[in-house]
Order: sequence, then structure tokens, then C-alpha cells
Amino acid sequence: MRTPSEFMADGPHSAVNGIGPHHMEEPAAQNGHVSTPTSLSQGDTAPSLVNRRKANDVHANGIQSTKAVRNKNDIINLSPGLPGFSVDILGSLMLLWPPLCVSYFWLACHSYQCSLGDLGGQVLSKISDGAIIDFMKQNFPEVNAGAIKLYSLWMLLQVILFLALPGRIRRGTATPAGNVLTYKCNGISAWVVTHLLFFILVKKGFIDATIISDNWGALMVITNVFGFSLAFVSYVKAHYFPSHREDRCFSGSVFYDFFMGVEHNPRIGPFDFKLFFNGRPGIVAWTLINLSFAAKQYKDFGYVSNSMILLNILHGTYVVDFFLNESWYLRTIDMAHDHFGFYLAWGDTCWLPFMYTLQSVYLARNPVSLPWWGCAATLLVGLAGYMIFRSVNHQKDYFRVEMKTNGKCTIWGKPARYILAPYVTTDAEKKHSYLLASGWWGLSRHFNYVGDLLNALSYCLACGFGHVLPYFYIVFMLILLIHRSFRDDVRCRQKYGALWDKYCQMVPYKIIPYVF
Repeated sequence: MRTPSEFMADGPHSAVNGIGPHHMEEPAAQNGHVSTPTSLSQGDTAPSLVNRRKANDVHANGIQSTKAVRNKNDIINLSPGLPGFSVDILGSLMLLWPPLCVSYFWLACHSYQCSLGDLGGQVLSKISDGAIIDFMKQNFPEVNAGAIKLYSLWMLLQVILFLALPGRIRRGTATPAGNVLTYKCNGISAWVVTHLLFFILVKKGFIDATIISDNWGALMVITNVFGFSLAFVSYVKAHYFPSHREDRCFSGSVFYDFFMGVEHNPRIGPFDFKLFFNGRPGIVAWTLINLSFAAKQYKDFGYVSNSMILLNILHGTYVVDFFLNESWYLRTIDMAHDHFGFYLAWGDTCWLPFMYTLQSVYLARNPVSLPWWGCAATLLVGLAGYMIFRSVNHQKDYFRVEMKTNGKCTIWGKPARYILAPYVTTDAEKKHSYLLASGWWGLSRHFNYVGDLLNALSYCLACGFGHVLPYFYIVFMLILLIHRSFRDDVRCRQKYGALWDKYCQMVPYKIIPYVF
């Protein structure tokens, strides 16, 4: 979530959000029984922001830590590269192509009616004429003080809501060094307050409903600058002012470390970088962006198409569900395993709001009126994807609770099949995970991704078949999830060894049964 953040390092979105939900960390078994550490038996609230599973020393500020600092982490952070390319080359390329991609898609919609081919032909022509630099200068978005003020107030509002609104206190999973952080989950409140404020300001005439779409080009430039700046600040902070020194990861490549991140959970006081930037400002803005482009469609054409309404319903369902289940997000790969670098800092502030909303940007310029059966079929695909995604993850949660409380579980009327896989943390603590091989998780190791792909397909189908551009999202998600499945396989094989191979024999398919 989601983004180059997801493509490069498996970020936002269940697709924004998920890692194989069959990985559930439990305390080590003793004499056939599961013992629960004190840090996990304190209920939902916690007196401190950090607990430790095991520590060698305790600092005066109450944050416990191990003495060892990892210089390289082959499990958490280093995903397989491409043969023949160094990590430095790949890292530098991954810093360059995403901003260029966002800019290309923006210009295609801004000046070429969302035709990627027409813009491509023009670019090739300018390159052959030696006029590509002048072409870029002529089409560079104008950034004005109003757009800067708009984005600054937006970020300030989200920070205030993030810190001030009440929310449920939830624990995340243990970090590689054993830190267990607590989080205040108030995303749904922030989403509701933000949208109510937007409607009030529009109703009272203080802003136009098209304020976002009217400043879309300037906002693209501003979010790019902000994303790169945030990544740089995070990189410097990780080296000189780390929140949890023992959880840092260094690959040996400056480019790769800048891109993938060094710190696991950077914080400044109660402000958690990961939780805020992964879920706020981009995902809160997602539905506002759609509404603003729906208003633009009405302003330019005098009506809002049924496809635009359908898209807002589908996207809104996903976003609201994300925030209603925000505590579940704490167990995903973004929060539990990945470090905070460019792929999250820039990805969630620029890629997500600009590339995940391509369908609404497209429909604002190319209204599509679907027949009733087209609307019904598209809605059915979207709802099917949502139900599969939610059911698969609910089954994982149900299994975990049943195993923790009863030591056994029944799924689809049969005793659950699973592997008890022990492993050792970086601070030498022995724990184990349940690798579920029943129900949805017996069909494939990532069947939740099927729901993600159906959701993505429904968003694209709402735009009809007039242009290729709206279908970038389903192509991107397909690449993202395939990449993620391979990356998860590498990580789990390193973590569980031969037991992971045994699990793969029980559940041979990665995503789609009998296909892949």
C-alpha cells in the first residue's frame, strides 16, 4: 500500500495489505503446552510503547534493547534481484523509473485524453528531433503557492488527527530484535472526520469540490518532492538518531539501503512513521480524490456517470474496510517485516494517491455509461473479490484464536491441517508459527491474493474498454503479487528451513490453484 512500495518491497494494499496470513507467531511450546509471555498477556492496552520479549540490558528511558546490531539481514530486507545486475544498479533504477512513470501517466491524462500511445508517439518524435528537453519543460506542471498551502494543510490535518483522536491500542508483531511496539489505531475516525470536514467546507463555499483535481499536476510535483525528502530524512535518522538501533538493517549498498530502508520502525515520540504514512495521508485521500474527480466530471459534462458512481462505491468499500480492520494491518509485511525507506516514504505519499486513482482520473475525462448488466457484473466481481479477501483473512484469525485458546481448530467441518514450525529470533529466542494448510489456505499459500486481483479487475472493468490506461492497475497488481509470493517463499524458507519445503508439498500452489 499498496505502489512502488509494494512492487519493490511488497507494500500497501492487501495487496495494500497482505503478507501470507498463515504466518502467526506464537510463544514456544513447552511439554506440549503453549506458554504465554508476560508481554502478551496484558490485554489490549499497554503502559509503554515498546515491550521486549528478551533483552540484555535496559536503558533509563524504559526502552529495552539487545546489544547486538545487525549489519546485514538476508531474511527481512534483501529480496532476490535480477541476474547480471548489481544491487547498486537495481537500487538506482528503482529510484528513477517510478517518478517517471507517475509523470508519464499524469501527462497522458492531462494533455492526451489518457492515451498512453498518443503521448508515447509524441515523446519518440521529440527524442528523434532532439527536442525532448524543451518538450519536458513545456509540459512541466505549474506549482503555485495555493497548491503548496493545500498540501501543507492536508499533511498538518492528518498529523493532528493521527495524534489527537482516540483509538484502540494494539500490539504489533515482534521485530527481528524482539521489540513489541504498541499502536493507536484511529484510522476510521480520521477518515470520517476528514470527509465530514471536506463536505462542510464545500457546502459552505470555502473550497470547491474540484480543488484536488484542479491542482492535480502541482500536487504531483509536491508529493514527489515530499516523498524524496521524507526518504532522505528517514535515511539520515536511521544512521544518527535510530529509534531502535538493534532493528536496523544494512545491505552494504547505499542505493539499496536508501530505497528499502534501514530502520524497521522509525518514530519521533508517539509519531510512528510506518503507521502514519502507510495508512494516512494516501489512503484517507484516496476516496477524496475520487470524489473530487467525480465533481470535475459533473462540472465538465453536466452529469456523473454510473461507472464513476460504481468506482467510488468499490474504492470506498476497500478504504473503509482497511480502516475498520486497521489493527489487522499491523501483521502485514509492510508493518511487520519491511524497513522504512524510499519504497514506503515516496510510494505511499506519491505512487499510491496518483496510480491507485487512475480510474477516477480517466473517467473524469472519458465518461463511460455502462449498461445495467455491465454495472451488475462489475459490482459482482468486486464484491466477490472483497468477500474472498475478507473470508480468507478471517479464517486465519479464527484459526489463530482457536489454536491459542483450545489447541485445536475445525475448518470447513474438518480438523485443521497445519505444521508447527519452530524458529529462532535474532536475539536467540525460540518461538514457533502455525503454518495453516486447510480451508482457503489449503487451496493456495496466498489465496487472499485472488480476492485482491478480483478487486483490482473490477476497478478496471468500471472504465470499459476504450483505453489501456485504466488497466495498468490490474497489470501492476498481478506483477506485485507474483513478486511478493516469490519473496515470501524465500523469506519463509530461510526462516523455517525444511519444514517450509514440507508445507509447500502440502500446499503446492502459490496463488491460483492448479495454475500458479
